[in-house]
Amino acid sequence: MLVKKSNRAATPAQSGLTEALSGRATPQRLDRRSFLKRSGLTAGAGAIGASLPFAMVKPAEAAKAAGGGAVEVKRTVCTHCSVGCAIDAEVQNGVWVGQEPVFDSPINLGAHCAKGASVREHGHGEHRLRTPMKLTGGKWVRMSWEDAITEIGDKLLAIREQHGPDATHWIGSSKHSNEQSYLFRKFVSMFGTNNMDHQARICHSTTVAGVANTWGYGAMTNSYNDMQHSKAIFFIGSNAAEAHPVSMLHILHAKEGGAKVIVADPRYTRTAAKADQFVRLRSGSDIPLIYGVIRHIFENGWEDKKYIEDRVYGMEQIRAEAMEWTGDKVFEVTGVPDAEVRQIAETMAMNRPSTVVWCMGQTQHTVGNAITRMMCNLQLVLGNVGIAGGGTNIFRGHDNVQGATDVGPNPDSLPGYYGIATGSWKHWAAVWGVDYEWLKGRFASQAMMEKPGITVSRWIDGVTENPELIDQATNIKAQVFWGMAPNSQSRGKDMLEAMKALEMLLVVDPYPSATAAMAASVRSEGVYLLPAATQFETVGSVTASNRSLQWREKVSEPLFESKPDHTIMYAFAKKFGFGDEFVKNIKLAKDAKGWDEPDVEDTLREINHGTWTIGYSGQSPERLKLHMQHMSTFNPRTLKAEGGPCDGDYFGLPWPCWGNPELKHPGSPNLYDTTRHVMNGGGNFRARFGVEKDGVSLLAGDGSSSLDADLKMGYPEFDHVLMKKLGWWEELTDAEKTAAEGKNWKTDLSGGMIRVIMKNHGCMPYGNAKARALVWNFPDPVPKHREPLYSTRPDLVDKYPTHEDKKTHWRLPTLYKSVQDKYRDVGKDFPLIMTSGRLVEYEGGGEETRSNPWLAELQQDMFVELNPRAAADRGIVDQDWVWVKSPTGAQLKVRALVTPRVGPDTVFLPFHFSGRWMGEDMLKYYPEGAAPIVRGEAVNTATTYGYDVVTMMQETKSTVCQVMKA
Repeated sequence: MLVKKSNRAATPAQSGLTEALSGRATPQRLDRRSFLKRSGLTAGAGAIGASLPFAMVKPAEAAKAAGGGAVEVKRTVCTHCSVGCAIDAEVQNGVWVGQEPVFDSPINLGAHCAKGASVREHGHGEHRLRTPMKLTGGKWVRMSWEDAITEIGDKLLAIREQHGPDATHWIGSSKHSNEQSYLFRKFVSMFGTNNMDHQARICHSTTVAGVANTWGYGAMTNSYNDMQHSKAIFFIGSNAAEAHPVSMLHILHAKEGGAKVIVADPRYTRTAAKADQFVRLRSGSDIPLIYGVIRHIFENGWEDKKYIEDRVYGMEQIRAEAMEWTGDKVFEVTGVPDAEVRQIAETMAMNRPSTVVWCMGQTQHTVGNAITRMMCNLQLVLGNVGIAGGGTNIFRGHDNVQGATDVGPNPDSLPGYYGIATGSWKHWAAVWGVDYEWLKGRFASQAMMEKPGITVSRWIDGVTENPELIDQATNIKAQVFWGMAPNSQSRGKDMLEAMKALEMLLVVDPYPSATAAMAASVRSEGVYLLPAATQFETVGSVTASNRSLQWREKVSEPLFESKPDHTIMYAFAKKFGFGDEFVKNIKLAKDAKGWDEPDVEDTLREINHGTWTIGYSGQSPERLKLHMQHMSTFNPRTLKAEGGPCDGDYFGLPWPCWGNPELKHPGSPNLYDTTRHVMNGGGNFRARFGVEKDGVSLLAGDGSSSLDADLKMGYPEFDHVLMKKLGWWEELTDAEKTAAEGKNWKTDLSGGMIRVIMKNHGCMPYGNAKARALVWNFPDPVPKHREPLYSTRPDLVDKYPTHEDKKTHWRLPTLYKSVQDKYRDVGKDFPLIMTSGRLVEYEGGGEETRSNPWLAELQQDMFVELNPRAAADRGIVDQDWVWVKSPTGAQLKVRALVTPRVGPDTVFLPFHFSGRWMGEDMLKYYPEGAAPIVRGEAVNTATTYGYDVVTMMQETKSTVCQVMKA
């Protein structure tokens, strides 16, 4: 166990604390700004700090840069969660010597959580991967960069030649900037495969699918800031106080203004401690709970009838299903009494605008797509979408998981959710400046070019599945982890077998990650590690959960021999023979070590030039930098600049920021808001699904268009034909007409259509339609409760069975009913529901944060939360070492945290740990000096099979286990 810093010799900072506590500190006179700065630091230190004299708050006594040069301030953004907290990094002689939270930031308002307050440690990186390495004879051996590019490149090219490009699988990163995520999609496309993915698959893919198929875009509709306008806030499957701590600033401001807070969760969380109502539900039973809420709304006439009539399709079927979920049925499945369900409904209905918040507690289920749609339906019933204080506030995970989803390596879509049909590839070939036929020739065939790839959640089956059952030519032979932790994925025991079976494995990361240790425990050859720079060692944009973009300045040069991800991509692109095509529109510059680095600003301009669908077209580097320089002008409630050079813009130009940068669209703070003009961030639901279904119009009702639109009724999305019919075509310039002929608003590279439609006529280029409560293209058009594949309730398995098995789903056979039937009575031996979640101290797979000494001290052991009754029945007391056993045969040795936070039927484990494997310390398998400080069992070593029927999201929030004393 790590020795606490309190056991070490006193430091100057500790001496200051001692002086302050003893009353010897001299009070200082403070101006307002100093007071705010000091207050912010004290708040970050915890409750005790708030009561100490200001004199004790001193700059951290960190290592000082030699030479006493001038201190430069570089503005950047925290690399942990999706809130988007701004940081001013202080740099002296190239060394990152200090940091301040940005008090002018409208997002974090000068606050940080523990992770944000300690990010400077990544600029020193004692536990980082320092050089390229390979596993030889079971030992990690140093390589030169030149040898690494040659040897790895030769092996990948040989696999491509022998087995085809689909024999490789590439996992990108939600830690990449927007530009790097975009380049990664482009890079793997030019290699010739759609076998790519990133973290969003296993955190919010069911959100993107469910929400986008309801009303057009699969993202957070409003913002953290906008929640200050909410009168009621319903958290379900979200523990913001630990997962997104700084977001609680805005939530607590709302609460101070009278907002009611509801938390529904299997566990009494820190967020629940701030709630007016806490509801404990059985994990995986969200759909019946929400149907119960909707039933009460309809029974009491609390629904927004006019809103539903004008702006919603299919609500009759939702209402009919809700009426089937009587109080006793809801209680049977969820464990929530009907009176509590009614209280939720009444609070949400009587305190409008009301909003909902969800995270992975709702998404990581085999029915995750249906759960997220239920949250949308709840808000549609109440008329809460498209208004300030309302919406669906979906809190994303990593700092750029939103941006990576928007423009990055999705296996079923090109940047901007264009899909992978022929027209989509032709659009992006034109943007990239390459010949479509050349691009098609990079793939095994046009059919494979237009077939969604294998997801990150299933790559292990891509390796080990019977090749005759896979919908591609061969199994995966080479696996690339480019900024992703393997312990974030389920079925760790099976993953180890897949790692063993690969021909080669490549890790590109600032840290070796659990991938290196896992692979080295079962292999002696064929594993490579390349040190990537952190996001503090490069520049680029990052998209927060609310769709706002921020620009990071480079804080310092890459440490050791690390290189920026886009530099590494280009080096491999040259090796693979498509270097020129990869950077056709992007200039190159020599980095400090003489390597060619693609220009990041040019990359963003290329994104701007092609990504019209979601409005990543107006956020030029120049506009984003201006926002970062003038944060103080943005209102922290509305995000709107009040005066200054950004006057009228919304902070970070939240997408969609329509048209090209010259159009000066201000961004869209709240999606689908008909109370604003479209040139002031207004909008309406997207006409994405046609104009009618079964004889019923899908277009919005008369009078439900955005403010001052020329078309007051519903209308379809625009193309060149509709423009001509309306007589608007002549408003294009001659050059715009040439570019727009035969195109629609998404493929017109001139942006002329969007300019005329929005600026001249106040309409939305994507049309004006109704949201879909009924999603006819999904397996359950009306959301239905289905029990998890591993359930402790066989009686409910019989009543609410899962889906039938799928012969081919994302290229692989996928099992549902056969697994559930096999494990129908699994609860006899594994009677506890196992769920997982976040801690405030760590992030994601945890390799980065558990390598940070300031964070490692705060949480030193992996643990399982166990209810006192469940512990007593097993003879377990608090702090005992216990085994958590899984039906897979995996077992985890962890500490017992005996607490009533969880109910007697449920256990909770955090998912940030790795470095121990079923009782064994993996230290010897890491490169020397690069192991994380804190190592513990990964909960996903023990998680079970199960995937969402639409997106392949893994089912990690509802599996089963047994706990016994070690």
